[in-house]
Amino acid sequence: MKVRFFTLGCKVNQYESEAMLEALEDRGFSIAGEGEPADVLVVNSCTVTAQSDQKARQALRRLKRREPGAVTVLTGCWPQAFPREAEKLGEADIVLGNSRRGELGDRILQYLSTKQRIVEVSPHGREEGFEPMSVRGLAGHTRAFLKIEDGCERYCAYCIIPYARGRVRSKPLADLVKEVEGLAQRGYREVVLTGINLPAYGQDLGLSLCDAVEAACGVEGISRVRLGSLEPERLTPEVIGRMRAQEKLCPQFHLSLQSGCDETLRRMHRHYTSGEYMKIVEDLRAAFPGCAITTDVMVGFPGETGEEFSQSLDFCRRVGFSKAHVFCYSRRPGTVADRAPCQVEAAEKERRSRILSAAMEESRLRFMRSQEGLTEEVLIEREVCPGLWEGLTGNYTPVRIEGGEGLSGRILTVRLLKALDGCCMGEVLGGF
Repeated sequence: MKVRFFTLGCKVNQYESEAMLEALEDRGFSIAGEGEPADVLVVNSCTVTAQSDQKARQALRRLKRREPGAVTVLTGCWPQAFPREAEKLGEADIVLGNSRRGELGDRILQYLSTKQRIVEVSPHGREEGFEPMSVRGLAGHTRAFLKIEDGCERYCAYCIIPYARGRVRSKPLADLVKEVEGLAQRGYREVVLTGINLPAYGQDLGLSLCDAVEAACGVEGISRVRLGSLEPERLTPEVIGRMRAQEKLCPQFHLSLQSGCDETLRRMHRHYTSGEYMKIVEDLRAAFPGCAITTDVMVGFPGETGEEFSQSLDFCRRVGFSKAHVFCYSRRPGTVADRAPCQVEAAEKERRSRILSAAMEESRLRFMRSQEGLTEEVLIEREVCPGLWEGLTGNYTPVRIEGGEGLSGRILTVRLLKALDGCCMGEVLGGF
């Protein structure tokens, strides 16, 4: 039987789709090729915003119209957080929440046998452990994403994810090492550790994120270990000190900010102040000279005044991010912020987004120019056009080089020559 996945959302979702796909392959399913009809269509959904839910609906309806004879499956965060809404989506023959995702193969076979619609969404339990899940690789990627943590207990005012993902659960270190070893044996040189609240890794096992970093870095054949998105408050001087000792750890840290105004952060139910955030940035830059600090920043959170936005804008400029994802607050039913007074008008949110985005583009350009003249190791990812290849340095600087065939997946020593629009041009000095 031919199966095709459509994945919405974060790197964790990408990992989980790959794990589900490989589990189906182990049971005799195969991947539907480009343009080839599929027998099973799986939509792995995101529910960060109401727009994410709409994308899942549209995807399922489009797929059902295109291939009406295929079995359609809806899984992921949307049905887990909003099971009644997901159940109403008649285009889905099978609806599975995150906690029942491991039953995907069985439920597909059950549906094919009975032709009876299946809806199974169970709440996350307090004693629930980390879901046994692994991947052999990630199709089309030279970097392997590795989910090591699930769940979040922070309950930010705007976020539904704790309800979709449950409590913090962590991948046992032995399983982590085994999976990284398998990835190394298949030729991957870089692994990216990901999670829903990555710095919370190990709190259920008496461990910390440092233990996971050290374990991954200790695997022979892996040259680089990168961290996914980080909530900043757990990055204490002690944690940063331990991470500094790992030479394989990439000096790039995505620290979720959301706002540079303390009053806005308080209403968001974030767990740090702007001053504490800045101290973490300074500690990281002291421990990892030349590191890149990237972030997410929200504008237009309920109650954000013009003065609060100005404070956030000024703070972001002072940090000097190498890259920032700027986005407008989107109301998410089921959250505290959705019911909050003083919702900001859409036009004003868009105006603030344009201003902050322009400032962050200036910050990114300054960072890119600071890379000119450096010699870095670049993991080549793809050929953008014949003879022109693109890859990433350890600090996540995009680099383009001229070269021959078969460079994808190789790590080359490159001198960065000139910062252009969104990348640096470089010349190859060597490779291994």
